Amino acid sequence: MNKEIGSISSGKLSRLFNVVTQKQRSSPVLISDRETARRITAYLEKSSIKKLQSNPSLLFNLNSNVTRLVLSKPTLPTQSCIDFFKFLRTFESRLRPDLTAVVTLAHRLYSDRRFHEMKSLLNSVASDGFYGRPVENLGSAMADCEISEGKLEFSETFFDLVFRVYVDNGMFEEGLKVFDYMVGKGLKIDERSCIVFLVAAKKRRRIDLCLDIFRRMVDSGVRITVYSLTIVVEGLCRRGEVEKSKKLIKEFSSKGIKPEAYTYNTIINAYVKQRDFSGVEGILKVMKKHGVAYNKVTYTLLMEFSVKNGKMVDAEKLFDEMRERGIESDIHLYTSLISWNCRKGDIKRAFLLFDELTEKGLSPSSHTYGALIDGVCKVGEMGAAEILMNEMQSRGVDITQVVFNTLINGYCRKGMIDEALTIYDVMEKKGFEADVFTFNTIASCLNRLKRYDEAKQWLFRMMEGGVRLNTVCYTNLIDVYCKEGNIKEAKRLFVEMSSKGAQPNAVTYNVMIYAYCKQGKVKEARKLRDNMEAKGMDPDSYTYTSLIHGECIADNVDEAMRLFGEMGSKGLDQSSVTYTVMISGLSKAGKSDEAFGLYDEMKRKGFTIDYKVYTALVGSLHSPET
Repeated sequence: MNKEIGSISSGKLSRLFNVVTQKQRSSPVLISDRETARRITAYLEKSSIKKLQSNPSLLFNLNSNVTRLVLSKPTLPTQSCIDFFKFLRTFESRLRPDLTAVVTLAHRLYSDRRFHEMKSLLNSVASDGFYGRPVENLGSAMADCEISEGKLEFSETFFDLVFRVYVDNGMFEEGLKVFDYMVGKGLKIDERSCIVFLVAAKKRRRIDLCLDIFRRMVDSGVRITVYSLTIVVEGLCRRGEVEKSKKLIKEFSSKGIKPEAYTYNTIINAYVKQRDFSGVEGILKVMKKHGVAYNKVTYTLLMEFSVKNGKMVDAEKLFDEMRERGIESDIHLYTSLISWNCRKGDIKRAFLLFDELTEKGLSPSSHTYGALIDGVCKVGEMGAAEILMNEMQSRGVDITQVVFNTLINGYCRKGMIDEALTIYDVMEKKGFEADVFTFNTIASCLNRLKRYDEAKQWLFRMMEGGVRLNTVCYTNLIDVYCKEGNIKEAKRLFVEMSSKGAQPNAVTYNVMIYAYCKQGKVKEARKLRDNMEAKGMDPDSYTYTSLIHGECIADNVDEAMRLFGEMGSKGLDQSSVTYTVMISGLSKAGKSDEAFGLYDEMKRKGFTIDYKVYTALVGSLHSPET
């Protein structure tokens, strides 16, 4: 009989208990709760929970009071209590332990200083729909448990853990109820638990909730430190409410909570992102007034701000000042400095910084190497890029997809497509999948090399791989078809891209306008320009040069001159190409005086005059209108 019951599932066992209990109603066997608890306890002390599963008769008289008595029995080991509790939780009937049992077991764990298991227990309760979301009910269960020894300390720890469990599960409203309950009962609230709440709410961008709990902390007398204040300040700054964060700092400064450098850094960071020079200056003055010294993060932010404003010299001065003050630079700061110098084109300084960091015993990261490789690629030093990549491998630094893409882009910019494809093969062998940037870079290079079929194949390959075409992809493909003279297919793609969620940008419009102008379809080009402006995109120098070229091909040289003048009035750069196109158009129309006038302008502006200009000018002298 026992063997058969031992193999029964907990659900079937639960139903068996219900059936037997119903039968007992006609002929009840009266056993007191204490006697039932004694029998179960004695059994658990001698046998494992598995043995109890094979002897369900012991559980016929089980109720919440019996469960509480078993769990609170001092002679029963705590682990046996845990196993018994878990066993009862497998049932879907009245046998399941109630909140009184939860509190009783939690007290056992508290007494044994097994706080991690205590928190796990409460976490299982919080996520179990059987218990609902019991804040007040837990308080009632606490009273029913008749805990006397160390009750206040246990209550504070218990509800503190309940508070944290709700926060960990993102159940902030329930967490606030626990907070209010603790305040109402006069229980001490640990600021560290409130910081857990603040951090979790900030991560989920629930800044109003941060302000809510922070105000409750203040009103209820929770000890507030600068750490809590800084979290709220950072949350406000992220939401763009910098002025509100400054008021908060001022308010609590008057209450004796003095902000530290990392508090001010959050506001400086917000102003740096906004490029607000006066805002940064204002915070620095406040820091100086209150004697708050800059730390490494402050210097890093100020250097970044200097770089954004094109003041690399100031950034270097701040770096020197930081070192003079004995503040050690980390790899992150060195990487930032190397990246800034590479963007500026000062590769020599970037390498000096790289040598300096290695001499200090710092290990370059993949980001450090990536910044250097990007710098040398931009100046066309692909040999140096390969040396750096080999060094990365020898140092055991992982080559990231960003680095591979940087190398591919560097080779493509120089038209070295075979070398770019070799790097692509290495990237694939390393397990990286090409992304949109990779495909576009290779396709663009093939396009520039007039290898149009291959360019299309790479873009089609991307589509077959399930990669969604973006604006750059469509623009690339449209440009290829335009250069092949297939305006019809280019126009189809131009119309299609909007319906696919890729909106044409100024470059896309310029590609289409140039193609129409080249074929003398000026009306279509003009319509595209109007459409472009209607969508809020301003025609640039390339747009105007294409339109001027189109008008000249269509023998509308006066309209071309009007557009040329409009460029100047709008402050757009009239390049040597623009001048050449205009001179050619004027020469073709026999307007040699105007053509020579633009030629003189070109010389005054320092443009290099090529053979196309001279050929056009000579041709104008032999034009019928001359």
